[in-house]
Amino acid sequence: QVQLVESGGGLVQLGGSLRLSCAASGSSFSINAMGWYRQAPGKERELVARIRRGGSTNYVSYADSVKGRFTISIMNAANTVYLQMNSLKPEDTAVYYCTAQLTIAPAGQYDYWGQGTQVTVSS
Repeated sequence: QVQLVESGGGLVQLGGSLRLSCAASGSSFSINAMGWYRQAPGKERELVARIRRGGSTNYVSYADSVKGRFTISIMNAANTVYLQMNSLKPEDTAVYYCTAQLTIAPAGQYDYWGQGTQVTVSS
């Protein structure tokens, strides 16, 4: 069994910063990709950022709305992905969900979701 545990959400003022973290733990696994989605009330779920492991490098992608402000990174030893959020705007207010695509021993690839963490940006 694998669990994703998120932390780092909270209330911040316009222009402030937050760092979200998501740690994967449980049975033996390797990370194929991890990312962050967000969903605001009445809005569709949106992919914010994603990091995919390649043969010799990691590939990252961002939603246009967060490019230049958010940075996704991963610490392999801790099986943890981070989302550094700078220059926050009220429109960033949403529940943020961590996702992970994992290969779990002995064989198999699965998608996991965290419980969500609330980010609120006040103006």
